[in-house]
Amino acid sequence: MIARKNIVVPAVVATFLTALVFSGSLITGITSVFNASLVAATNLFNIFLIIALVTAMLHSLQALGADRKMVAPFRRVMRNGHLAFWGLAIVTYFMSLFFWPTPAVPLIGAVLVPVAIRAGLRPMAVGVVVACAGQGMALSSDYVIRVAPGLSAQAGGLDANAVADTSMVLSLVVGGVALLAAYALEVRKIRTPSPRLLAEWEGGAATASASGAAVQATAADTAATAGTSDAAEAPASAGTGRRWGRVRAGRARAAASTGGGTARPGGGTATLVPGEPEGHDPKGQEDADAPSTAHPRAATVFALLVPLAYLSLIAYMVVAKVSDPVPDLEAGQAAGLVGGVAAIIVFLAALVGDRAGFLESSATHVVNGLVFAFKAMGVVLPIAGFFFIGNGEFAAEILGTDDAGDGLLFDLVAVAQQHIPDSPFVAAFGILLVGLVAGLDGSGFSGLPLTGALAGSLGTSSSIDPATLAAVGQMGNIWSGGGTLVAWSSLIAVAGFARVPVLDLARRCFLPVICGLVAATLVAVVFFG
Repeated sequence: MIARKNIVVPAVVATFLTALVFSGSLITGITSVFNASLVAATNLFNIFLIIALVTAMLHSLQALGADRKMVAPFRRVMRNGHLAFWGLAIVTYFMSLFFWPTPAVPLIGAVLVPVAIRAGLRPMAVGVVVACAGQGMALSSDYVIRVAPGLSAQAGGLDANAVADTSMVLSLVVGGVALLAAYALEVRKIRTPSPRLLAEWEGGAATASASGAAVQATAADTAATAGTSDAAEAPASAGTGRRWGRVRAGRARAAASTGGGTARPGGGTATLVPGEPEGHDPKGQEDADAPSTAHPRAATVFALLVPLAYLSLIAYMVVAKVSDPVPDLEAGQAAGLVGGVAAIIVFLAALVGDRAGFLESSATHVVNGLVFAFKAMGVVLPIAGFFFIGNGEFAAEILGTDDAGDGLLFDLVAVAQQHIPDSPFVAAFGILLVGLVAGLDGSGFSGLPLTGALAGSLGTSSSIDPATLAAVGQMGNIWSGGGTLVAWSSLIAVAGFARVPVLDLARRCFLPVICGLVAATLVAVVFFG
């Protein structure tokens, strides 16, 4: 991980060697390589299915144009840099909470980022906000789709709902501290709203270096993997990126030479009327080039229906936690509700948008969702399989024995327990550090089986709730590798759409994010331990 290499092969080799030494049989060692991934896939497939259905839902909404309508009202609110900062954070958080950050970033980049730039927010600040609110705060809790809490809980034999609830609170602490710190660092650099800021940002692509073009190309690849239609606007290669930059710069120069117009997203222009203030936009910041939809009424209905459906689901979860008359959801029911609602919306949106061909289009959306799910999460299976050997519940099945005891990982902790200080602070910050290091591979979720398994084994000996430890490790792993602290993660996509150097963006996120993680770990020990 520290060498920034993929850890699938080391995980498979370690699985083979562990099984070989444990059983003394070469056959068991070889079969364990397959069994480990199979056991992981069997226990984690519900997570894959949820990702597939939510992604399919986003595709069906894009076909109607409802995805853009969901965020369009916020463009009217972002009138200055301060409103743009917090408005962008709120929209990014909720979009990423419902759809995951990777599919949401292209939509936000195409619709809201140009508006925030025009309102006076610097491109670097835009990147920090999107990364912290989406790749950090929303993804680290994953409270709606619940992939991350499921991975953390499964490896440690913990209650997924308990991990999810604690993760939600801690993610808000980390995100709140990180965004406040970022705002404090940025507040004096916010500029006066002006169409010229957008023109400079658009025209800056002409002088982008080859490395900058490569970053944008990677952003386009990431967006394409997410199945988003907005990816078509991003350059697909370094050469195409340079040509795209020249085209955008040419549009800006052409606008300037024809009456002082300013380039707008998509290549349109906003003419500056003499006598009006520079920040005035007669169109109310509406995107003149926004693609039309053949089903405007349906798009409006679904743009309202989807947020209301999931907000109602979250409201029910909250009420069930604090109210005795309302039955709480059992294990697995929350995930089932999220997936079921997504599936129903997919079929309804396909029916409205494609009518006679909705059976085929619905199947296409689901298949595309499954493809994305395995591309995004398939690498986790062999890694999770290795760490599952440390859990007694799965070790017997992987190793082909009748009983594997409490699990190898628990045995290791028992041996080292006398050397570990019996302190919840030591345990919490230790798990946080493990999560941060595990996130260095840039995948975001690959370290969750490790932190979850360690939390399950360390919790009792350290006098702290194992679910709390798992949530702390989840914060470290996802904030590190999910796309805020390492430049070789999905932070590349954010930097590409904000058009800033990804290494500079990672450095700018470092101090706010670390402050947030330390604060959240202290909160976890004091209030949840």
